[in-house]
This record gives sequence, structure tokens and C-alpha cells, in this order.
Amino acid sequence: MAMPPEQTPPAPPPAIGTVNHRQAALALRFPAWPARTLDQMLDAAAAEFPTRPYLITDTQTWSYSDIKAWSERLAAGLLAAGVQPGDHVAMLMANHPEFVAVKFAIARVGAVAVPINFLNRRDELGYVLRQSDAVLLVTMDSFRGLDYLGFLDELAPGWAMQGGGTAFPRLKQVVVFPASGQAVRAGAQALGSLGDGAAPWQAITHPGPASNSDIIYTSGTTGSPKGVMLSHDMMLRAAFGSAWGRAFEDGRRVLFSLPMYHVYGYVEGLLSVLFVGGAIVPRLKFDAVDTLEAVARHGVTDLLLIPTMTLALIDELKARPYVLEPLHSVLSSGGRSPAYIWQDIVDHLRPLEITTGYGMTEVTASSTVTRPDDPMSRLLSTNGRLRDVGPAGTGGPDGKLVVYRVVNPDTGQDVALGDIGELLARGPGVTAGYYNKPEATAEAFTADGWLRTGDLARMDAEGYLTLAGRRKESYRCGGEQVLPSDAEDLLATHPAVWQAHVVPVPDERMGEVGVACVVLRGQATVTPAELTAFCAQGLARFKVPRHILLMKAEDIPVTPSGRARKFLLVQQVSTLLGLA
Repeated sequence: MAMPPEQTPPAPPPAIGTVNHRQAALALRFPAWPARTLDQMLDAAAAEFPTRPYLITDTQTWSYSDIKAWSERLAAGLLAAGVQPGDHVAMLMANHPEFVAVKFAIARVGAVAVPINFLNRRDELGYVLRQSDAVLLVTMDSFRGLDYLGFLDELAPGWAMQGGGTAFPRLKQVVVFPASGQAVRAGAQALGSLGDGAAPWQAITHPGPASNSDIIYTSGTTGSPKGVMLSHDMMLRAAFGSAWGRAFEDGRRVLFSLPMYHVYGYVEGLLSVLFVGGAIVPRLKFDAVDTLEAVARHGVTDLLLIPTMTLALIDELKARPYVLEPLHSVLSSGGRSPAYIWQDIVDHLRPLEITTGYGMTEVTASSTVTRPDDPMSRLLSTNGRLRDVGPAGTGGPDGKLVVYRVVNPDTGQDVALGDIGELLARGPGVTAGYYNKPEATAEAFTADGWLRTGDLARMDAEGYLTLAGRRKESYRCGGEQVLPSDAEDLLATHPAVWQAHVVPVPDERMGEVGVACVVLRGQATVTPAELTAFCAQGLARFKVPRHILLMKAEDIPVTPSGRARKFLLVQQVSTLLGLA
């Protein structure tokens, strides 16, 4: 199924010039925004950069032409399987090269991709298949100890021959990708044979750039997932915004282990490099040693990270040296970062540029970002400014895909500049709503069309945001409102603390009190009493967590972007404290 390998030695780091110079070069290449579908953008890149590497693994490299041809073959197979424009095709796949080919094949036939979190268990998988109305599922057989075919056996017995049956009546077929390396179960359709015997690919009548390309299920930090509807044009504008906002040079190479079913790895990685003939180096899982070795092995110039990954890389670099000369840029985003992380990035990863940002699935990935030439103070004190997107902002308010207001969450009135309130979002980068959830969609938007993000933040006069937490995560202790971020930020400065997540639990006297779930660094030791005393030195009494629980990192439930799923953490600590 895979195309012939094209081994490419690491390229020397090119001269990247100033931010303004690189943005000017992008503006020359895209003087006006070309509305395209995802497959049309791939085809345009393949026509311009046919032999350049687009997808690089440790054993094989695929050029732009390779991926185009591979996706056409799979698209012909999807059509032969009965997939029509507008149908929903679910994908349960890790960062294998097959993910990329399948993703563009779905776009090519005008269908809508439904990428599924591969950490989902049986009932979570069943929920997405049912709620999304998927007509076809492409799934791995197993990954990281999860037996997806076993899940299907329990959810829809006989799926190999009859699809979803009565359990999922819209699901007509399941296609299996043998990620385990084992033979595909007898009677099941193998991904490698999809398209065998089908007529060669012929272009179809496509619903166009304004049609949905994806239904991406939210990470669910505060509740059950919802399918966010996003169009081809939204995804490509956001991806170009990434290239523009971080000022991509020609041929940028981006490494990430963030899953491509999530907007971070998908938009900031897979799609963004298309505009500069760059390449992606996706990894199946995060490992600090593997990441650092791969930077040199593949000539990587850009890393996409969440703070926990960044901290792990820094710890490894402190332990032993690595050659990282090609590295130009690091984007560390997706969660709260301790203040010391930025200087550690400078001292140990040593990129030429560092950026951070803020976003969510509903606003098509990052909608704020620091400029690559911003001073360190912006990294220390903000989550970036309203993202400039150049030509992709045509028709948007102030040339932006997303703009924000900060309002009083109780009255809906704008707060004074610099005051904390709830973020509301609007613009062409904001989703139209959640698939098959009219009530949730109505609840998510104000009467005049602003999306309620649920995030608390402040904004300065230059459009830089500073996050303060989630509205639903704040609580009242003795009548005083508490933002968990106050204690989290303080705990993160303790030399023994690697992660800190504060959640509320009921208390008979105070109404609610905080519980800090703390993950320690390496072999560090500290007692809960010592951490409580540390908090008491720097916080008002009502902000000091009543309980501090020392936990392992793997026991913290997280989203694909690394944020703690705090509603699950509340359930977990309530059980541990005997409050369930």
C-alpha cells in the first residue's frame, strides 16, 4: 500500500531571515486567498513541489506526489465502497502515514472525516460512531494495548461482514488497518486492499471549500465530547494563519507527537507545511529521547509541544547533551506553563524563536499566538495576541479569523481592559456549531452570535490574552471566588513539583474547598504538609488547597492537547477522599 521510499538526508538549516521578511515572502506567494478544499491544496503543493518530502518517518519518506497518488487510490476505493459526497467517514488511527493518506482521500471524495481519539474505550467509541452517523470506519486493529476489534465485537457482533448492524445502522463497512503487524481478520476489509480492482481515480463533483471537511470531537475537559463542525476553508485558513503567524520559511520541517485527530497536530502540523513545501515528522508517541534524536536525524527545524513534553525534553537535555543545530522554532502551547520554562527552552533547546498561543477546537486551533520576535516578557505574561493571518483573513473582522471580547460572565457586559472575564469569540474561524446537538449549539452562543468559550482571561490594549482558567473550574470557598490557576501557578514554582492541578470538592462548612493533585519531578521528594505550608506563604487563606494529593503523571486524565480533564479528576479525588 505504501509508496516507494525516497530517502532524504537531513537538509542544512536555511537562512530564515526576519519575521517580516518571511511574511512578505508568503504574501508574494499568496497575494489573494485561494479558497480550496483540502485535497485541492495538496494537489497544488504537489504540482509546485512534486519531489519534495512531505511525510518523513524513520524508515521511509513520502514526497508530495507520493501522498497525492496514494490518496487518489484510496479515494477510488472509498467511492467503490459506496461513500458519497457529504457522508461521514470515521478514522480511528494514530500518527501512521496511513492517517495522512486516508485523511486526504476522504476530502477528495467530498466526504466528512470524523477523527476519533485512539485512547477511547469501547463505550466512548460506540458513542462517537452512533452520534456522528458515520457510514464507514477505518480503524487500527489495536494500539497501545487497546483492542479496537474486540470493542467492535462487543458493540456490533458480525461487523466484519455486515458493518454496524442494528447497533450502528448507518455504518455500512469497517476497514481495518493492521497497526499491530498481524494479519487482518478473515472476512474483514484491509486498508491495504482498499481500491484494489476499483477504476482509476476520476475527479467528482465536490461540495466545495465551504462544505464540512471534519467533525472533530472536543477534548471534553468539562463534560462529554461534542462534534465540532469545521469546513475545508476554515481548516486551510487556520493552517495558513499558523504559517503566517509563526513566519514559516520555505521548506520548514515540523516534528510532533501530538495526535493528528486533534486540531493542534492536524492544523499546526499536517496542514500548515503545505503552504511552504515543508515536511512533517509525526511520531506515534512522545518520548523525550526519541524526539531529540529525531531532530538531528531528520533535519527538523520546528517542534510542536505541550508544556509537559517541553519539561520532559528539558530534563533530558540537562541529563545529557544532544546536537540540535537545525532547530529554528519551538511552539509550546496547550496548557499552563511554569514561568521558568521559557528560559529553560532558551538555555537547553536553544531555538532561534519561541512562541506560545491559545486556541480550541471550536475556533479551528490556535487563535492567538506570540510573535516569533516578541520579547521574553510576552511569553512570561501572556498566551499570545489575536493571530494575524495575512491574506487568509480576507473578509474577517479586522483581517482576523477570530476576534475576542472579554465579558462579565454573569451580566454579559464587556469588562474594563485588563480585567478578568469570560472570553467570547466570533469570526470566520469559529464553528457553526456541534453536529446533531442543537441544544448544545444554542447554549454555546449568545443571542448576537458570539461563542462562549468558557475560558476566563484578560486582554491588554495590544490584543494579547492572558488566561486565568476555566469558568466552570472556578469555585467558591467561604463565599470567596477562587481560580484554581492561582494555586497551580504557585505550586509550579516549587522545585519538586512538575505538574499541579487544582479542583474543588464539596465541604460542609466552606461550601467548596480545593484539592491539589501534584506530580513530582523525577526523584524529588516533598510532603503534602510542606506543599500546604508553601502555598500558605504566597496565597490568601481561602485559596490554599485543603488537600494535596501526590499522584503519578499517568493517573491524571488528560485531553489530547495535554490539559487535565478536570471533571474526571473531580470524580477521581472524590473517591480517594471518600466523598463520592
